[in-house]
Amino acid sequence: MAFGSHQVEHGSAIVLVERYPQGVLLESEASALQLPLTADERTSLRGHRRSRCGRDLVLQLPRGAALKPGDRLLSNDGQWQVQVEAAPEAVMQVRSTEPLALLQAAYHLGNRHVAMELHPDRLVLLQDSVLAELLRQRQLQVECLDAPFQPEAGAYEGVPHAHSHG
Repeated sequence: MAFGSHQVEHGSAIVLVERYPQGVLLESEASALQLPLTADERTSLRGHRRSRCGRDLVLQLPRGAALKPGDRLLSNDGQWQVQVEAAPEAVMQVRSTEPLALLQAAYHLGNRHVAMELHPDRLVLLQDSVLAELLRQRQLQVECLDAPFQPEAGAYEGVPHAHSHG
């Protein structure tokens, strides 16, 4: 498989030019690599990365929504597939025995534009000592740990961000 205009010389790096969402089966016999990325790294579709086993990768993907765990990336020569994974990050898991307290916390964090994972019994956000103290003052349990972070995409995922905050 040749992609003509996508072919750029990057030495021994594997150049990734196509993206397939999780669930799309590729008929390719391509070798598969794993690419662990943080939530922030999954928003950048260009640049150098390293596979789990240390292979040099270059992302040259078309503009679009952030990468998602399970997405598969295909090399410009069709010989390599790379599966995106959520890399462990320093996160805080926030819990409460009171569902309303957790809902209020999500509301206040959302007003601060804090990226979060929302679950029925907990919130997960990146570690931040100021926010941890604020949440503890609200009688919430805050546990720090390293875990994959998959924040809510938000209302504007895949849509150009063109409104103003006046």
